[in-house]
Amino acid sequence: MAASSATKEHDDGAAGARRKPRGTAKDRALRLLAVRWRSREELRRRLVAAGFASEDVTSALDDLARVELVDDSRFARELVKQRGGRRMAGDREIRAALRQSGVAGDVAEEAMAGMSDEGERALALARGRAVRMTGMDSKAAYRRLFGFLVRRGYGPALAREACQAAVAEVLGEPAREDTD
Repeated sequence: MAASSATKEHDDGAAGARRKPRGTAKDRALRLLAVRWRSREELRRRLVAAGFASEDVTSALDDLARVELVDDSRFARELVKQRGGRRMAGDREIRAALRQSGVAGDVAEEAMAGMSDEGERALALARGRAVRMTGMDSKAAYRRLFGFLVRRGYGPALAREACQAAVAEVLGEPAREDTD
């Protein structure tokens, strides 16, 4: 009997530790923001999952918003800049990332308004990848490039055009998709 009561106390203690997180919600949010910008909703989810009470989370996020450390507009602009710039992702992928982070639709669209042309990004990305495929058959290069662009969030029609142009420029032969 003594062993079972000790185990029960240990289990209650572990559960209690999970319910009451260390530190404050504001401190945890600041540590999360030290890594990268985050949306208000993303911070809220993380803090609630860590076990903070919703009132504490709301208060902490309001305090951080007052000093402009939580700003969905800035977060959206930074995400768009990172994904559309260095990663050269398509609009679909960027919008999905914004939606997943809990950014409001109007804020997301405002951030997307400053993006470069999606067709130019797709062509530049396809050209960069096609250079690595110089010894490959044009059909195989086309298939690989097409899959790559679609995975990066470009629509099929745009990916098709960019792949055809890139393969023709870099490999010197027209690429035709297999219709078999």
